[in-house]
Amino acid sequence: MDKRLINACLAGLLLTAAPSFALEFRSTAEHGTILYESPSEQAKKVFLVSKSTPLEVLVEHRDWLRVRDQAGSLAWVQKKSVSSRRTVQVTAIKTELRKDYSPKSTLIARLERGVVVDLLDMGKNGWVKVQHRDGAVGYLRIEEVWGL
Repeated sequence: MDKRLINACLAGLLLTAAPSFALEFRSTAEHGTILYESPSEQAKKVFLVSKSTPLEVLVEHRDWLRVRDQAGSLAWVQKKSVSSRRTVQVTAIKTELRKDYSPKSTLIARLERGVVVDLLDMGKNGWVKVQHRDGAVGYLRIEEVWGL
């Protein structure tokens, strides 16, 4: 067989077998959401998370989702325990919520690592528009949050 034909066949095979890497995020729908070691209620419970915690969905299996949290931990969660509501979690030690997408705009609040806010818009120029639970709406730098 011609070497070029073999290379073309291998390239075609790799392209058709390549997985999709689109990220999907959801958030927990209730306080005390249990994350399990495997997709079963009889499995070991590994984490208990608060309402609105963002989770990256990796795999769907029947009534279960394989998810990753902000720390990179992997677990399983029941589909009924998550919502399509989008939230992000602050990863910087401290970050500033600004009125506009500029570091020179009015400071609305200072947020600490771990704070979860609702994602309103992907924003522009490296900023995302969010809403804090107290109702404050503003912008955060994308490199200071997780869940996008």
